[in-house]
Amino acid sequence: MDRGKRQLRSAQAKFETREQDNDLYISGYFAVFNSNYEIWKGMSESIDPHAFDDQLNEDIRALIDHKTRLVIGRTKAGTLQLRVDDTGLWGDVKINRNDVDAMNVYERVKRGDVDQCSIGFEIVDEDVSSIDNKTHWTIKKVKLYEVSIVTFPAYEETCVSARKRQLEDMTKRSFEAWKMNTIKKIERRNRDGIKSIVDEK
Repeated sequence: MDRGKRQLRSAQAKFETREQDNDLYISGYFAVFNSNYEIWKGMSESIDPHAFDDQLNEDIRALIDHKTRLVIGRTKAGTLQLRVDDTGLWGDVKINRNDVDAMNVYERVKRGDVDQCSIGFEIVDEDVSSIDNKTHWTIKKVKLYEVSIVTFPAYEETCVSARKRQLEDMTKRSFEAWKMNTIKKIERRNRDGIKSIVDEK
C-alpha cells in the first residue's frame, strides 16, 4: 500500500447515543482489532492492536462522512475522547446542540438510520503474508487523522484497487526473483557440465 497516502477504512458500528448532564454523546468503536476484513476474494486485512500507539495524544477530528467542514468533535477541544482497549479504537463524541449537522447525525444514529464508521489515516508500517494463494495484510502502525460517522462506506473501490496493484507488484517481484534464481541454476549446471567434460578429457 502506498505509504504517506491518506487511507480510509469503514466498518459496521454499534454506536450508542446518550444524554448525560444535559449533554448529548455518540460513542462506539471506530476500528476493531484482529478482525479480518475480506477486501476481495483471496485478499484480506486486519488492524494490529498496537496500530494506534502514540496516536491518541494527537489532534484528531470527528467528522461526518469524512467532510472536513463537518467537524462534530476534536480531541484538542475535549469534545472527542479516544481510547484503545482489547476490542479496538473506541470514541466518544460530545454533540453541540447548536450545530444542526451534529444534531441531525445524532438523531439518525439514535434511530438506527446511520450505523457505519470509518477512520482516515496513513499507513506507517504493515506486514503481508501469503498462504495457499490467499494474501493477508496486517496494518501495524498508522498516523491517525480523523474518525467519521458515515452513511455509506467510502473506501471499498480505492482500497481494492490499491491492494490489487500491490499484489500484482508482489507477484511480479516474486516471478522476477524466481526467474533470476532459475537462470543462475541453469548457468551453474552448465558450468558444472563443462567442467565435468574437461575433467574427463
